[in-house]
Amino acid sequence: MKYISQKIINQLFLLLVIICIAGLLVFEMAPYLSGVLGAITIYVLLRKPMKKLVSKGWNPVLSAIVLLLLSIICILIPISGIILMIGNKVSNLGKNSQEIIDILKNQLEKLEYYLGFDLSSQIDTSQLSTFVSDKLQSVAGSTFEIVLSVFIMYFLLYYMLTNRRKLRETLYEYIPLAKDNIKIISEDVVSMVRSNAIGIPLVAIAQGIIAIIGFFIFGIENPVFWFVMVTIGSMIPFVGGMLGIIPAFILTLANGDAFQAWGILLYGIIIVGSTDNLIRLFFLKRIDNVHPLITLIGVIIGVPLFGFIGLIFGPLLLSLFLLIIKIYKNEYGEKI
Repeated sequence: MKYISQKIINQLFLLLVIICIAGLLVFEMAPYLSGVLGAITIYVLLRKPMKKLVSKGWNPVLSAIVLLLLSIICILIPISGIILMIGNKVSNLGKNSQEIIDILKNQLEKLEYYLGFDLSSQIDTSQLSTFVSDKLQSVAGSTFEIVLSVFIMYFLLYYMLTNRRKLRETLYEYIPLAKDNIKIISEDVVSMVRSNAIGIPLVAIAQGIIAIIGFFIFGIENPVFWFVMVTIGSMIPFVGGMLGIIPAFILTLANGDAFQAWGILLYGIIIVGSTDNLIRLFFLKRIDNVHPLITLIGVIIGVPLFGFIGLIFGPLLLSLFLLIIKIYKNEYGEKI
């Protein structure tokens, strides 16, 4: 009868302990994972400027502080402003959801008159209003968790910038992979971050700018808010700028401004829709592209997990997962 080696038993026990502790740490850190991902993302974007400043004789601590302040001004403050604006609009929509649904139902009844279908009688407006209100209110995340995630992000980012060499040495020491595969991970992570954190937002902002021109041309109310909605929608494959165009069309039509409503709808379909591919071709040919399915699934995973910034971190997390599988295959797969 064969017995399992004591060495193997000890090894399996140690691996079990490591997995259990790692699982506990991940479970407890899950609400703040966006802070860790944010630190990695901004580090990839700032490491070259940091290297240039240090090479010019700047003190590493001063260089890191300057870059952190710039990231707050250029990244954190605009994102915070967008979240606050969307939060206020969501709150107002939640309070007036019954009125909005009644307006939409009236418009649907007019459409039924021309099409000969009866749909509005099947809609329970009070129940739908409660559902919409609850869902809209749930969009806003916990303030404490957001503040703590931002603190974690900048705390990690400061030490990542000021201890770049030690960070690299630590990764080589503790990651149980060959050095060549660690280099592949590093290069692929940089590529993914550039695409997810620079390419996708740039394309979305460019499409939002085209849309806001139309909002001003046709005199749509709250053009800046609809610009933000088009920009957010442009980050989601198969949704696109229609996330802002269609609601703007419906609300404008409900207010009785038929010309402006149909004008912005046609503008969105013809102008915004047709320029989408051109904008993507212009930007993404300079930055590695991400497959639309990865982006879509990443958004579906990321938004419930991270909230608004899940639009960026969701695809990034999924891309990292696929990269780890690729590295595992290269490291331990059979050589054919």
